[in-house]
Formats: sequence, structure tokens, C-alpha cells
Amino acid sequence: MKKYIIIFISVIVCTQVSRAQQAPQYTEYMYNTIVINPAYAGSRGAPSISALYRSQWMGLDGSPSTQNLGISAPITKRVGLGLSIVHDEIGNGTRQTTDFNAAFSYTIPVSYTGNLAFGLNAGGNFLNVDFSKLINYGVETNLPNIDNKFSPNFGAGVYYYTERFYAGLSVPDFLQTKHFDNSGETSSYVAKDRMNLYLISGYVLDLNGNVKFRPAVMIKGVSGAPLQADVSASFMFSEKFVLGAAYRWDATVSALASFQVLENFMIGLAYDMDTTSLGNTEFNDGSFEIFIRYDFLNRYNQRAFKNRFF
Repeated sequence: MKKYIIIFISVIVCTQVSRAQQAPQYTEYMYNTIVINPAYAGSRGAPSISALYRSQWMGLDGSPSTQNLGISAPITKRVGLGLSIVHDEIGNGTRQTTDFNAAFSYTIPVSYTGNLAFGLNAGGNFLNVDFSKLINYGVETNLPNIDNKFSPNFGAGVYYYTERFYAGLSVPDFLQTKHFDNSGETSSYVAKDRMNLYLISGYVLDLNGNVKFRPAVMIKGVSGAPLQADVSASFMFSEKFVLGAAYRWDATVSALASFQVLENFMIGLAYDMDTTSLGNTEFNDGSFEIFIRYDFLNRYNQRAFKNRFF
């Protein structure tokens, strides 16, 4: 069985490298919005910094891991700025990508409680591929390595939010860059960055004085791949502790929990189990994700920050 798992990881590495570069997936997407939608920048009403670590398919040698950092701040009542950095690797460093984007948002109040924000992001991606490391998995290939290949990119998004509801649509990477080999044959490429489209929405519903219900959904589209739908439902107790579950269509079921340690500091955890045949292997211990967020509050932004649940 272990032999087949090694082959599986090798195939995943080669597929992601030679056919398409796709954005990492997140279970705690409802907290990690700045990474996928630039219009989110500044929407929390206070400067905010967040970090996420994800280990996918724990127990499988060479399985994917992702780390990201997000910064968001309101500059004026209508203008927000943000920064996101995402590092993703698979195959014990066989393929590594680092994405960075600066975000700008402009918010228009459209009702007494509703705001509509438009955002732009610009940045790029560094791609590193060391095919020689595949020898550790018994795979030999003549594909040329890629060393710090830089590709610029830009994107846009729209984000509507109130104190209890949000919805967003974004394409953070409009450019579909092909990474050619060094053979001089322009018809041959070893990697391609594909465009990702995200549709997100969520709501906070009061059940009683101390319990709130929070459904959320994310639909992700990638050119050349089927739609991916993530649905989650969680309960918030006393605006401190959150417990819930999530389902990624035909892929995983997840448990989620978060705790508001302080008014401006929260920690979130998620654990995924695959519903595919991969989940039945003894070498796959599921996927783990941890998220932290800190908001910089003062007497000027305290009121604007109140009652923010996402």
C-alpha cells in the first residue's frame, strides 16, 4: 500500500507542476478573506493581521503544506489597504510557490447598515520546481528545473457586508502565465498559472441571547477544472466560542472550532477527513489548519469594530 501512496504523491506533484498551478485550499475561508478578495481590505474597521498554517494529508510523505500572512487596515472611512503573502509547497520542496499581493479597496455606503466595497490587487508569484527531488519517490524525469520564476499578476473583487451578512465575488489572478522550459520550443511549457474565481457568502442569525448560527459558503471555479463548493455551519456561544462542521463537495468533511481569546484576538482550528478513497488509507491522518487573527484597537476605532463576526 505504501508503494501506491508514494506513486500517488508523485503523480500529484507532477500534475500540479506540469499541468496547472492552482491556489491552495482553505477550510477556514470565512476568516481568511483578504487572501482571496482585495475588496475585504479595511472592512473590519481596524488594522488587522492574520496568519494561517495548513498541513494537508498528514502522514503522507511529501504532502502539501501552506502558510499565509494577511494584513488589512482602513486608511480613511472609504479607503482600505491590505497585503497577503502565501507560501505553498508539495513533495518536500519539489514544488514551492510564494504569492504576494497588495490590495486596495474603496467602500461605498449603500444603506444604513450595508457597505459595498470594490477592490484591486497587484503582485506576483515566485515558482520553484526541483524535479530532481522526485528521485526520493522513485520517479525520474527529464523536465528542467524552475528557479525563482517570477510572474506578475493582478486581480479584482467586490464585497458587500453588513454587521450580520457578507457576500463577495473575486478573481485575484487574471493572468494565466505559462512557464516554458529552456529548450527554446515555445510550444512546450512545464507549468501554467490558472485563473481562480471565488464566490463567498455568510450570515449570522441570532437563535437566542447567547447562541448565534453562522452558515457560510464558498464556490471556487478554476479554468479547466470542475467547480468546488465548500459549505459550513457553525454555532457561536456568548460571542466567544464557535463550534461547527463543513463539507467540501465530494472531497472532505471537517470540524471547526474557534475561540475569541480577547476582544481583538482569536484562534481558529479545523480538521479535515477525506471522503475519497485517499481517506481510507492508513497513511493519511487527515488535514489540519490553524488560524490566528489580531486586531489593533484604540478609542477611535473601537466603535467601528464592534459586532464584527467575520
